[in-house]
Amino acid sequence: MSIKTISSREVYRNPWTRVREDVIERANGQRGIYGVIDKDPGSVIIPLEKTQEGEFVYLIEQFRYTVQGRFAEFPQGGWEQAEIIPEQLARGELREETGLEAKRMTLLGTLQIAYGVMNQKHYVYLAEGLTQGKADPDVEEHDLVLKRVSVQEFERMVLDGEIVDNSSIAAWGLYKVWLDHGRPAREE
Repeated sequence: MSIKTISSREVYRNPWTRVREDVIERANGQRGIYGVIDKDPGSVIIPLEKTQEGEFVYLIEQFRYTVQGRFAEFPQGGWEQAEIIPEQLARGELREETGLEAKRMTLLGTLQIAYGVMNQKHYVYLAEGLTQGKADPDVEEHDLVLKRVSVQEFERMVLDGEIVDNSSIAAWGLYKVWLDHGRPAREE
């Protein structure tokens, strides 16, 4: 390991996030401080619907306080617990935020979110065979708006900077690579 932890102290905690400050020593002997945000695992879900009219994805739009704006993104989130069953988490988040149920959930891969400052794993799932039910968003998700857009419209939104969520864009990129290479589902 090229960086050794000398000491670590938690400086902040709430139900969603833990922040710590670590004193570290690099391989060259230089010491420094590293700020780390720890979050429990999450999931990002690509709800894909194939019809005679084409392919569509479902997005949620919500206000994101940290950047003071409303943005569209794929359904995503976590349950604030370290031990989860990834597919159950993905199905739960999809249902909570959109009301959608999926016949098939395919694990496309696992990503680390902003690992320069954050320790959070995101499981990326493709959700297919969708049926609409009733959404049950968390209290802080009271302003969610569900949108169904064509794949072409989604990709235009990405290129035009309307969708800026790195998790959604990374998930879509992973899906496109997976699709191009005909990969089977991954083991959890």
